[in-house]
Amino acid sequence: MATENALYTILLEKIKHEELVLPTLPEIALKVRKAADDPDVNLAQMSEIISHDPALALGIVKVANSAILGRTVKVETVAQAVTRIGLRQIKSIATAMAIEQIFISDNDIVAMYMKKSWQSTVGVASVAITLMTFYIQQHKHSPLTLDTITLAALVHNLGVLPILTEAEHHPDIFANPTFLQQAISKLSSRIGAEITRAWGLSEEFTLLVERWSDLTLLPDEPHYLDFIRAGAVYHNLFKVESTKEALLSSYVRKGVLPDIDFMITEEFKEMYDNVKAMFS
Repeated sequence: MATENALYTILLEKIKHEELVLPTLPEIALKVRKAADDPDVNLAQMSEIISHDPALALGIVKVANSAILGRTVKVETVAQAVTRIGLRQIKSIATAMAIEQIFISDNDIVAMYMKKSWQSTVGVASVAITLMTFYIQQHKHSPLTLDTITLAALVHNLGVLPILTEAEHHPDIFANPTFLQQAISKLSSRIGAEITRAWGLSEEFTLLVERWSDLTLLPDEPHYLDFIRAGAVYHNLFKVESTKEALLSSYVRKGVLPDIDFMITEEFKEMYDNVKAMFS
């Protein structure tokens, strides 16, 4: 417990004095975001930027060919993929696709946590994207968008990274599974919000990262929080059964879920598997 408290205290002090090292957005994502904000950029220029990163290029093609875009004709090139996705959406999707690059570590225990955290993130995101896909099909005039939920769901757990990095810097003391959970559960949302600000994401993303696990914030209308939380329910991140039941009931009422059992249907499972395949 003393060691656990020491890590917690160190992190709090670093946050207080703005000394905590936050992960940086991968360079390719920065380039894509800068280009997307340029009113003069065209599809060919965006395709050229993405083509310089093989992993991102593959990810973008996967998204363009995914079930969430509902197309039967497959694209084979980055240019075709960017054309299908469109410049408006490519900014969020390319950022989301690049995030996996920062979930890495040279320490075996920390690397295990990084992998576990990324897998959890992908699982939650896949549920959120799947439900948003079905929701938009039924609510075509909704202001909620797939590209926003894709990025939001993939950044919702970013706050674990500085905590794990701090553990990596002191492996003999902190890189032990017993000593990490308190800091992750108590600080990750707060730290994640700081990361979104450092990356220049909008306050909308900061709110989602900071408050997704805070169930005192319950929007009356369908909200991106609902889709992320539904993913957390599906993957048992909320442990209290009555809480999960109350959330699911509210999502049925708001139209986020067609019915209380939707996430155990074959229709949902097929789409979920297709969405999750984009990140593997």
